[in-house]
Amino acid sequence: MTLDAVGGVWRYAMDLAAGLRCQGMEIVFAGLGPAPSAMQTAEAKALGQLVWLDAPLDWMAASRAEISAAPAEISRVARDYRVDLLHLNLPSQAAGIDTPLPVVVVSHSCVVTWFAAVRRTPVPPDWGWQRDANREGFDRANAVLSPSMSHANALQAVYGPVSRLKVVHNASRVGSSQRPKKIFVFAAGRWWDEGKNGAVLDRAAAVMPLPVVMAGSCSGPNGQRLQLNEADDRGPLPYPKTIALMQRAQIVVSPSIYEPFGLTALEAARCGAALVLSDISTYRELWDGCALFFDPHDPQSLAAACMRLGEDEKFCGELVVRSLERSRRFSLERQAALTLETYAQLMNDTFTPATAEQS
Repeated sequence: MTLDAVGGVWRYAMDLAAGLRCQGMEIVFAGLGPAPSAMQTAEAKALGQLVWLDAPLDWMAASRAEISAAPAEISRVARDYRVDLLHLNLPSQAAGIDTPLPVVVVSHSCVVTWFAAVRRTPVPPDWGWQRDANREGFDRANAVLSPSMSHANALQAVYGPVSRLKVVHNASRVGSSQRPKKIFVFAAGRWWDEGKNGAVLDRAAAVMPLPVVMAGSCSGPNGQRLQLNEADDRGPLPYPKTIALMQRAQIVVSPSIYEPFGLTALEAARCGAALVLSDISTYRELWDGCALFFDPHDPQSLAAACMRLGEDEKFCGELVVRSLERSRRFSLERQAALTLETYAQLMNDTFTPATAEQS
């Protein structure tokens, strides 16, 4: 399974690996991009073997030439560790990959759908190579997984039809908890990413009486930066500390404009927080009826939703109960079962009688 230490793929990989291990699967992680922290390394090695490759992530590369070696490196790891199937968490990693193994590709996000959602434009011409590499990866894959139907639809809107496409919702190892709450608004994300829309929450903090706490990096790997002026900026925190803050918060906000799944919302629901979510298709698909929604371009709309929950304890409690119940749909067991179902289908298709005679 490929992964990186920068984005949400890490949490996805760790949570899925935990579910797969319970089903008897052995996992080899092949990491790309910036090296993981000591804590991340220990987490991965507790679930499987970890190999870190000297290859960049496609969204951090300036040209296709920079990622051209990644498929061959991944194939080499597969041979060295005698794996039975490749689970790739970037479609571009499957483009031109030379392997007899079944290839599962997961699209967690991509710059093409990001530009469509955030800038409402096609991807810039100098990034067109990413669109081409992803398209080739989808065509090469034996199965393509998406974490939501909304993202699956977004993929096909920009790439055209994607065959063998299946929705498998993300999951989380965060357990449900009902700890004593403090009256504050909490949000977590990589705020340097324009798609996470942290600026609107910072502006909303200036017009509401509730304290607003934001955790996560405001400085990106390619020089991106968001300046927070009104919110209590806690900066990047270790994952356990982020969850601890979430467990204490009465309200958790996700202001994202672009969110293929939105793991923060699921974690917050498990932590017993009331959800205030941007009114985008992904969040409507997953959390309609369990959250308050707001116009992600309007800080007044966001502030009004938070203040309504802060002032109406009964309604706030009702949303907490609904979101916790909804969160049970996104279990590790269900995610692992649907992923294993895909693996089994591909393994059966690959291991034909003719193959058996040759082995």
